[in-house]
Amino acid sequence: MSDANRNSGPEPTASSETAVAAALVGLGLGIGAIFLYFAREAHLDSHVPEFVALALAAGVVYLAAVYLVERFRPRGWSLLIVLAGAVALRLIALPAAPPLSEDIYRYQWEGRAVRARINPYTATPAAPELAWLEDPRHPIRTGRSNAAIYPPLTELAFSWVRTVPGYKRLFTLLDLASVLVILLLLDVRAEPLSRVVTYAWNPGVIISFALCGHHDSLAILTLLGANLFIIGGRPAMSIAFLALSFLSKLFAGALLPVFLRRARWPFAAIFMALVLLGYLPFASAGLRLWHGLGDFARRWESNDGLFRLVRLAGNNQAQAELVSLCLLAAIVAYAVKRRLEPLGASLVVIAGMLFLSPDAFPWYFAWFVPFLCFYPEAPLLLASVTSVLGYAPVVAYAAGQPYRDSPLILALEYAPVLAWLAWRLANSLRHSKIQDRSR
Repeated sequence: MSDANRNSGPEPTASSETAVAAALVGLGLGIGAIFLYFAREAHLDSHVPEFVALALAAGVVYLAAVYLVERFRPRGWSLLIVLAGAVALRLIALPAAPPLSEDIYRYQWEGRAVRARINPYTATPAAPELAWLEDPRHPIRTGRSNAAIYPPLTELAFSWVRTVPGYKRLFTLLDLASVLVILLLLDVRAEPLSRVVTYAWNPGVIISFALCGHHDSLAILTLLGANLFIIGGRPAMSIAFLALSFLSKLFAGALLPVFLRRARWPFAAIFMALVLLGYLPFASAGLRLWHGLGDFARRWESNDGLFRLVRLAGNNQAQAELVSLCLLAAIVAYAVKRRLEPLGASLVVIAGMLFLSPDAFPWYFAWFVPFLCFYPEAPLLLASVTSVLGYAPVVAYAAGQPYRDSPLILALEYAPVLAWLAWRLANSLRHSKIQDRSR
């Protein structure tokens, strides 16, 4: 993963700037038309095949926009078009009732519990005495006997909002704040600001936050903040923001060794202190703090890629988890040993984590999209588009059947991406051997 070609491409001329700007307007309108259909369809969960097909089409248009920006590096009006499109696409999706996932209704229940000073790590929607916490308009159908699985900062964020539209607005605002942080990072690295299109127009990102209202935008924003501060030479703030990301969703914990390699290991005390402080308001749960997460890990396996291949090799769930954990540790060790800079390491570690995870819901793929603005790795760009195939089980679920993955859909989603990554890795190893011999 080299920075050598990040500014490669022809210098834009006035005529090419105009042509690219016009093309971006057309592409943005194409994506917008698809999201307008999503927003106007009152029962999108009953039209999942059409949704997936149109989302994939939006992905193709999006990839064309990314190619234009990477090829011509436009400035001026093109950047304004990208930013205006980012806001417009989200405004189109925001009014729609959240389809495809019921997570936001669980957010509402846990937010009510926190406001009522009920510990969400010990309470469950199945408890009869807590029936008053449930919104009758949005009943919780899955995980009713499970306690909260999200970390403390996310639980507190749930308590800031009372309505489902409010959650969508909150997490979309945080998503747009990530766009601003990406712009700052691009500026610090002297890269074309229009590269923000890779995140700002990604259909999977817009579906995750503006359409469905998932909370991951809080953790993504704080992780980007950690990268901005470490690049800016402020290690204490960087580790603090990494802790905030961990307290929003645990994914960021895998990056702690990478950041400490730059910030120095004594800064681990800041991380630990903030994590302990974050869990303190919920400490009455004791060891039950992680019971909900443990129950979720044991019961769910969904939209998994490499993890499923490890299972198919003859391993049971526990063995597959151990193998995946060892492989993830190897990826982290590689990032530390090779001294990958934080943005590159974030991309490598998070992508590896998602491919090795037993649960890789489509909205999880929004985690590595920001880092594609700096390292536009083609296989991962493809993965960010094909991830919408992970919504396919909603077809059966909406009909009252179990939430179950189709092997064919998983193959369509992952096989091209993993094959492309394997080919890239083989080429990289071959070139490394050639260079070693030449020395």
